[in-house]
Amino acid sequence: MTDPDGDSESGGGFTAPAVDPWRGLRGVMAGTLILEVIVIFLAFPIVAKVGGGVTWASGIFLGVLCLALILACGMQGRSRALEIDLALQVYAIVGFVFHWSIGAVGIIFLGVWLYIAYIKRDVRLRMERGLLAGQQRVDGADPPPAPPGS
Repeated sequence: MTDPDGDSESGGGFTAPAVDPWRGLRGVMAGTLILEVIVIFLAFPIVAKVGGGVTWASGIFLGVLCLALILACGMQGRSRALEIDLALQVYAIVGFVFHWSIGAVGIIFLGVWLYIAYIKRDVRLRMERGLLAGQQRVDGADPPPAPPGS
């Protein structure tokens, strides 16, 4: 059981957590990508009715973006999945060129992905400190720091 970055199971001298936190995070990341695909698919009628219509360029752009998001769902177990997801958000923001709503969706989901990156960092730090459920100290390890305010 390793994290998506390829680091060890737990940091310092602590056992692995009782439940794999990376498995849950991969599920959240894949689910977020599916939600984004749905929202991007819903941008097709907006671009067609409100924008200047779906041109070959905007159609290809939206199609490639949807396909890339779907393919990225299956890559969430890889070590650089979060970087790929963030790069896809930058690609979605470029959609401002075709219609402002596409770029707005990209900005909103960029915020979601930055929050997911924050959560991933927090879980990794808690794992290194031995603060996740089921983690125990291995002989010779320092005790986990006391929670703030105690």
